[in-house]
Amino acid sequence: MGNKKMEVFVNLTKKDMVVSVEEKILPDSLVFESLNPFPGYYHELPTDAGSMYIYLILDKQYPLEEVLRATQAIEKLYNWNFDAGKAYMTIGSTFLNAIRVRHLPSIDLLVKIQEAYEKQGIHFLMKKKLQGRLEANVKIVKFLELEQLDEGIFLNVQDPTFAYIEIPKYLKDDEFVKVSMDVKYNWTGHEFDAASASFYINGFLMEAVRIFSDKMDLDYLRDIQKLYVEKMD
Repeated sequence: MGNKKMEVFVNLTKKDMVVSVEEKILPDSLVFESLNPFPGYYHELPTDAGSMYIYLILDKQYPLEEVLRATQAIEKLYNWNFDAGKAYMTIGSTFLNAIRVRHLPSIDLLVKIQEAYEKQGIHFLMKKKLQGRLEANVKIVKFLELEQLDEGIFLNVQDPTFAYIEIPKYLKDDEFVKVSMDVKYNWTGHEFDAASASFYINGFLMEAVRIFSDKMDLDYLRDIQKLYVEKMD
């Protein structure tokens, strides 16, 4: 089949280990850095600002379109290019709204991005501290351009280290963890990190697995998809 590109809203669910950021942020704001964005991937990852995953904690729930509108206005106004998605975090019994940002040109830009969001009417949670290494359950909603490589197999156009493979049904968190472990135990190919995902395509909600790897080709993704389907039976 010919490759087809499409723009979709992707929902991504994952566990993340985070720690609070204390410098280069708005004073008294709550900001987290992900300590290991891809726990299933064991190759050494870059540590520059552009590779950091940052959660800016919001003072309240903002509609997705408000966050997108503010992000687009900031990028246009300041000629900054960064990646932002709406995020929901649960740490213990604490629920937090957030904006997850990555691809920062410089860590020094972090406080300027916060200030720019404030000017757009998006405000941050202040004077709340959560210390130490914290495990967070995270849901991220973001707008992506995907390229369909084959039936049920999609590649992120902007960042081809990410792909999405369709699976036949929704898996709850514990089910997804179990199936993913079964897949990893029976996988002999190049390593990858997996997260639960879904997105609308052609009027239907597609259940998927987000794959992160520095090796992406169609046969590789087909093999992972086949193993997921087998372990779901």
